[in-house]
Amino acid sequence: MLLSNGMLYPVLGFASCIAFIYMSMVDLRPQYLKGPEISFVGRNGTQFILNGEAFYVNGWNSYWLMDQAVDEYSRPRVRAMLQAGAKMGLSVCRTWAFNDGGYNALQLSPGRFDEHTFKGLDRVIAEARKHGIRLMLSLVNNLQPFGGKTQYVKWAWEEGVARSSSNDSFFFDPTIRHYFKNYIKTILTRKNHITGIEYRNDPVIFAWELMNEPRCMTDPSGDALQDWIEEMAGFVKSIDKNHLLTVGLEGFYGPKSPAKLNVNPGEWAGELELEDTLNYTKKWVTSHIEDGDKILKKPVLFAEIGLSYNNKDFEPSQREVFYKAIYDIIYKSAKRHRAGAGAFIWQFMVGGMQEYNDDFGIVPWERPSTFRLITEQSCRLAAVQQGQGQLNKMANELC
Repeated sequence: MLLSNGMLYPVLGFASCIAFIYMSMVDLRPQYLKGPEISFVGRNGTQFILNGEAFYVNGWNSYWLMDQAVDEYSRPRVRAMLQAGAKMGLSVCRTWAFNDGGYNALQLSPGRFDEHTFKGLDRVIAEARKHGIRLMLSLVNNLQPFGGKTQYVKWAWEEGVARSSSNDSFFFDPTIRHYFKNYIKTILTRKNHITGIEYRNDPVIFAWELMNEPRCMTDPSGDALQDWIEEMAGFVKSIDKNHLLTVGLEGFYGPKSPAKLNVNPGEWAGELELEDTLNYTKKWVTSHIEDGDKILKKPVLFAEIGLSYNNKDFEPSQREVFYKAIYDIIYKSAKRHRAGAGAFIWQFMVGGMQEYNDDFGIVPWERPSTFRLITEQSCRLAAVQQGQGQLNKMANELC
């Protein structure tokens, strides 16, 4: 017995040593966490910065990723979209991190979340990491689809605590502000069930967007909206100091910028011919880049660019002309190290998603010339951000 016991302990010790050495040599991280280390994108003046170098965005919108990641049968659409984005050299996808009430709701009622849908958002973030895509995540909608501010006001009204039935009370009602702050905190501190990383600590997330296209129509001065922006931005930053933050504004000039009011589009903009549309759009984009350079001293992103098929005498080739007009301005700004930091096409789909489409959506690989144009912009920006044409690995393979 003594001999047996005496032999047993050294053997176990030897086996444990071999196991330890083996484990130290093998990457046991989950598949989604393997690969090169990912850093947060930051800001220095009018430029985004990644690992000490300028970072420019060639991006796109697929608002539907979380919704399609919930159920197993539709998840391949998410993978296909992110794979396609990577093949075009795209760097950031803008998508919704909200669905308030209704089908596949993330937030069922104030402070009550559906874990099944939350896991869908986890999958989107994990899948984006796998394909080298970063995400801009929008936190609430100004419009009614997917709930938006209308749903928040409805919840407060149903609970008998709303100050007003106006949708704009979302911006000034203390109860509704509390609802939204609770939502923000829940999202930012969510621990991804796949990667194990809290959202606020995940560099795959490029930036948070407070709201999709915020407007407070009952206060043309803009003061109510500005007050809301300052309060919510401060709250986000109190929880998450890692990520960039954007408002999600549409770029309208207000009464405090009287010299720029003529840059705002009116109803007349929808009646312009293509050439006039291009001229106006170039003026609008250039004006906002100049604001970034001279007034805001911050990078400017154009988060939704597109051309409607409802335009008079529309042809698909016109979209490419429109995209290129904006791409050229962004590229010129990037070469000069100015504030034009990138643009996102609205919007990309995969096949069989007509119910999610609108009059702007495209399946980019269905038209080779569109696919090529987008890829060429990725290559141009990659060359600028690496300097003197020294492309990174992705760009070397792609370009």
